[in-house]
Amino acid sequence: MSGNGPGSGGARAEQPRAVPRPKLPGRLLAGMRIRKKLIFLHTFFSLVLAGILLTAVWPAITRVVQQAEFHEARFALSVALGRIEQLRAERPGEGFDADSALAAINAGLPEGVRILHGPLERFAISSESLAASGASAFTVATLPDGTEAPFAIDPVDRTGYVATARLDEARAGVKRLLWMMTFALLGIYGLIAVALEVFILPEHVYQPIQRLLAADRAVRENDRQRELIPATAMPADEIGEIMRSRNRTVEALRAHEQALAGALRQLEEAATDLKRKNHLLETAQRNLADADRLASLGMMSAGLAHELNTPLAVIKGLVERLASSPEQRLDPAESALLLRVVQRLERLSDSLLDFARARPPESRVAAVGPLVDEAWTLVRLDREARGLEFVSTVGADVLVRCDADRIVQVLVNLLRNAVDACGGGAGRIEVAARPVHKDGARWLSLTVSDSGPGLDPAIVERLFEPFASTRLDARGTGLGLAVSEGIVREHGGILLARNRAEGSGAVFEVLLPAEPSPDPAGAIGALSSASAP
Repeated sequence: MSGNGPGSGGARAEQPRAVPRPKLPGRLLAGMRIRKKLIFLHTFFSLVLAGILLTAVWPAITRVVQQAEFHEARFALSVALGRIEQLRAERPGEGFDADSALAAINAGLPEGVRILHGPLERFAISSESLAASGASAFTVATLPDGTEAPFAIDPVDRTGYVATARLDEARAGVKRLLWMMTFALLGIYGLIAVALEVFILPEHVYQPIQRLLAADRAVRENDRQRELIPATAMPADEIGEIMRSRNRTVEALRAHEQALAGALRQLEEAATDLKRKNHLLETAQRNLADADRLASLGMMSAGLAHELNTPLAVIKGLVERLASSPEQRLDPAESALLLRVVQRLERLSDSLLDFARARPPESRVAAVGPLVDEAWTLVRLDREARGLEFVSTVGADVLVRCDADRIVQVLVNLLRNAVDACGGGAGRIEVAARPVHKDGARWLSLTVSDSGPGLDPAIVERLFEPFASTRLDARGTGLGLAVSEGIVREHGGILLARNRAEGSGAVFEVLLPAEPSPDPAGAIGALSSASAP
């Protein structure tokens, strides 16, 4: 396979091949059932045992047969040599024929035994054997085929005699004995294996394992009656220890389940109780809000009664004068006074309606700069603001989604407070806007700052409550900041108040979301925790 590729710059180095791991017996038997494993092991051990028996016994038995054949050949050779000497003594001189005599001797020997005769060169006997035969009548000669045979030299004619023997019946008997021993040993092992499979393993291995499997199946099926193994069915061996350990584990598991179920019940009861208490708390909050609104309305009624006294007194005086002299007309100053008094009553009525009912804001994108200019125009006509310096850095490119009329009302109330704080004399009012990032959201910060004496620390905590103003007179009702805070909250924002860090004066900050929040209450809570002074 080619190792070249685009941009490779040559053949890739050949990756080393993974050497296959040998299959171990444990892995070979891993997929078998226990009975099949035992049958396999019985067969395997039987074959190994037969092989060991054949390997160990066969050479020894073969050696015994060879020795028996050697002694039989030596005995035949001794008898043959004695017979030859006897015949040579009976036929002295040239009348003795060794080959004829040996043929007659071989004819009388047992089957498989044979004596060979001939010159020494015929047998190719080694020099060591020849040297040994010179000292005694018999010696052991190693034939060319590697076998050992008794050997003797005739001292008369210096010829050699070698006897060979092959006892076929003995060899066959030894083989039969060997096979009988093998079969007997395998039979004994087979009887032992059968006894194990019939009497031992079923009761002490197979049945306990089946009980374990049945108990585990009962656990999976949530059968509480059969998931524990009876103590009478547990053997005293290692399998019994496994069963007892398993029973303890299952009992501990059931105990934990019961404890968990009890904890869940307690949690459900606590959740139900908490839900009930939350319902009671919400009901109490609604009742408290209603009571607070009723108390506020009561205080408002008292404040309005005080506020209406002066305008009504003026209107009453002018009306009485017109009633006493129908032909008399009001002069321009009195007409202007009457108009201001009526406008004052309208403002009181609007304040009461804004506080008593919550009108949903009509949101649309609006430029903040023109809203600030419109609010200052209204305040400048309503308040004595000729000596004040008004600075607005809010441009027409600052946009926010809001109800423009309601935001103008907020700005009017804040600017009125700033004008009243400056006392109508020399002072400075600044309006600025900037984007801010808080809690991962974008906001528009709109600040109204004045150069007055600042906020009284005693009234800061309840500044946005109704009637928190100390000027319940013709200049204020104490509802402006409460109404403004409600309008800003309806927009998903927050209204903050603090004193200026440098110099004297107060700062009112309106924070409106640059993008509408799907949860105004959550946005207000998060912003309040991060921005409260």
